[in-house]
Amino acid sequence: MALEVVLGIDIGGTYTKIGLVDREGSIHFEDEISTRGYATIEEFIHALHSHVMQSLEQIETSFLLLGIGVGAPNGNYYEGTIENAPNLAWKGRIEFVKLMENQFHLPILVTNDANAAALGEMLFGGAGDMKNFVMITLGTGLGSGLVVNGDIIYGHDGFAGELGHVLVYDHGRQCGCGKRGCLEAYVSATGIKRTVYEMMAEENIESDFRKIPFSKLKPKMITALAEDGDPIAIKAFERTGYLLGRALADTVAHISPARIFLFGGLAKAGKWIIDPAKKSMEEHLLPIYQNKIDIVPSALLKKNIAVLGAAALIWKRLDKKTGN
Repeated sequence: MALEVVLGIDIGGTYTKIGLVDREGSIHFEDEISTRGYATIEEFIHALHSHVMQSLEQIETSFLLLGIGVGAPNGNYYEGTIENAPNLAWKGRIEFVKLMENQFHLPILVTNDANAAALGEMLFGGAGDMKNFVMITLGTGLGSGLVVNGDIIYGHDGFAGELGHVLVYDHGRQCGCGKRGCLEAYVSATGIKRTVYEMMAEENIESDFRKIPFSKLKPKMITALAEDGDPIAIKAFERTGYLLGRALADTVAHISPARIFLFGGLAKAGKWIIDPAKKSMEEHLLPIYQNKIDIVPSALLKKNIAVLGAAALIWKRLDKKTGN
C-alpha cells in the first residue's frame, strides 16, 4: 500500500526548502533549491517543479502525493497569493496557487511562514491538545501565528496576526517594512544585534562584542556571551525580553491563549529570552490572566518546522474534510 504524503515547501528569501511529510510528521525526503536567480515567478515555479519531480523519481518507497502546502512571506491563505513580499525578487500581487496548480496539477495551499509554523506545532509539536495558542517566530524578523478554537486567525483579508509590526516606540528604529518603532525592529535576530551595538555606544562597558563586526554577529554568539557573564549580552536580552513580554501581554488580552511558543534562532537562547519575556508579560497582564500562560520553546525547535508547517496546511484541510 502506498504511503500517503504531502509535499511541504518553505520559500525563503535565499533558499526554498522542500520535504515529503507523512500524517505522523515524519519527513521522508528533504532538499532545497535557490530562490534567487529567476527573473519571473513563472521561471522559479518551473525550476521548482523540475527539481521536485526529479527528486521524487529517486525515492524508492511507494507513496501517494496528496497535495502541496507552501509557507511564504506575505502568503495569503484566502486568496492563494503572495503579495508585496519584501524579501522576494518578485513584487506586487502574485497569483501563486493558480501558477502552482497549473504546473503540479495537485491541490495547493499557501500561507505565511509563521502561520505554517503554528500549524506544524499543532499537528506535530507541543500544541497537539490545545485549541488556543500563539506561535512567535524569532528569525531575521518577528512572525506570529495566532490560533483560536483550533483555527489560525486570518482576519477578513488573510493578513491578520502581524505582531511584529505593532508599534512599541513612537519614531523608533526603522523596520524592514518601512515603518518606525515596530516590535520586529527590536525583538528579532536583527533587532537584538542592533540593541547590542547601541548599548556599546551608550556605555563604556568591557565586552567581547567590541571585537565582533556587526555583519559577523549571530544570535548564538549573544547567547554564548550571556552564558559567560558578558554584561552587554545579559542587558540586551533583558531589553529584548521586556519588549516581547509587553507586546505579548496585549496579545493575551486579545485572544487569551493557553500557551505561547517561541521558534527561530533567537528562541534557541532559551532562558535568556524566555525569563525576561515572561517577567515582563506578567507585569503587564490584567490580573485575570496572570500566572496562567507559559512561554516555552517550540517542541520542533530542532526539526524542520518550516517544511512540517507547510505540509500541515494540507493535512489540516484533509482532517476537516474527513471530520478528524
